[in-house]
Amino acid sequence: MQLTVIGLNHQTAPLGIREKLAFSADVLPEALAGLTDSGAAREAVILSTCNRTELYCVGDAEAVTGWLAAERALSPEEIRPYLYTYGCSDTVRHAFRVACGLDSMVLGEPQILGQLKDAVQTAQEQNTLGSWLNALFQKTFSVAKEIRSGTAVGEQSVSMAAASVKMAAQIFPDVGKLNVLFIGAGEMIELVATYFAAENPRLMTVANRTLARAEELCGKLGIHAEPCLLADIPDILHRYDVVISSTASPLPVVGKGMVENALKLRNQMPVFMLDLAVPRDIEAQIAELDDVYLYTVDDMAGVVQSGREARQKAAAQAEAMVGQKVAEFLEWQKSRENVPLIRALRDEGERARRHVLENAMKQLAKGASPEEVLERLSVQLTNKLLHSPTHTLSKGGGDSGLVDAVAQIYHLTHPERKS
Repeated sequence: MQLTVIGLNHQTAPLGIREKLAFSADVLPEALAGLTDSGAAREAVILSTCNRTELYCVGDAEAVTGWLAAERALSPEEIRPYLYTYGCSDTVRHAFRVACGLDSMVLGEPQILGQLKDAVQTAQEQNTLGSWLNALFQKTFSVAKEIRSGTAVGEQSVSMAAASVKMAAQIFPDVGKLNVLFIGAGEMIELVATYFAAENPRLMTVANRTLARAEELCGKLGIHAEPCLLADIPDILHRYDVVISSTASPLPVVGKGMVENALKLRNQMPVFMLDLAVPRDIEAQIAELDDVYLYTVDDMAGVVQSGREARQKAAAQAEAMVGQKVAEFLEWQKSRENVPLIRALRDEGERARRHVLENAMKQLAKGASPEEVLERLSVQLTNKLLHSPTHTLSKGGGDSGLVDAVAQIYHLTHPERKS
């Protein structure tokens, strides 16, 4: 088993494929347990966002791919064209780039780092985070912090939350005159709602599965906002010019029939709908309706590219730093592979020390002089420590590699090589 990542993102797979392979927060613990219990991976972290699903593992890449397909009731052949699979060093590089926002739709966006930390935390809680992945992600977080503070890669970025307001303004120039409905009350909706609140729309409503969470978010926005339940949406949908949804529901929250009824009551007034969820919250067929402007996360790419050119120079600097940090991490990991051998060598030395010390204590107890005991102790300890290397050299048959290794360890110069 080796360190690997198997995944897909907004660059390799369309939304229709990404939503089939997404893991919501409530099923993630069970999925992690299932992956490691299957034997495909010894360690596992699953990162699942609207733009990517990635399985970081210490395991067999082919077996992990098979597990992912089976977990989603698909065949490996159906998903393989959309997947990327990286080996050890490329996995390290990919993790660093993802955490720094270098692999995001929004170059340098900061939200992915928090999502990655949440994924690692979940893996830790499920005991699927072993020494390899723990070391990788602790280094990943450190590298992300250093690159974000040391470069301008995240400056002037247009977040998806800010882009949401820009997109709505393309349909309705005066956001302050709009009624806005947010479906869900998670992190993404909170970010988007904060941007809309800054425009002081006429009405803001947060619909959520639990009323308490909707009320909590409304209280954070700084302007008047009304909470309601998801079950209330069919009765109030017609009141809203802007509908933005991001829930963890595995099935659509807003159906075509629901929107058709709302449009009849709106008297041909257009409605802007933005579905930020993966899987989608708003049925795709709604885009076919007149007076509905429905967009998904993939439609935001053009808007969020604003300022990208200004960040390209910083991105190049960040990429160079990533390359350096990957080399450092791999060198450190290589050195860690020798830890068991170093520990065994020290244990052997400790056993030799204790043995000669016990003999010395016995001699002292019998009345031998300290000088004589110390002399004997030093000779015995020297013989014990040098027995193995000298015996191995004697039987080595002139093995030049062995001779060079011993000479390097003991800082010796081979007689035949003296200048």
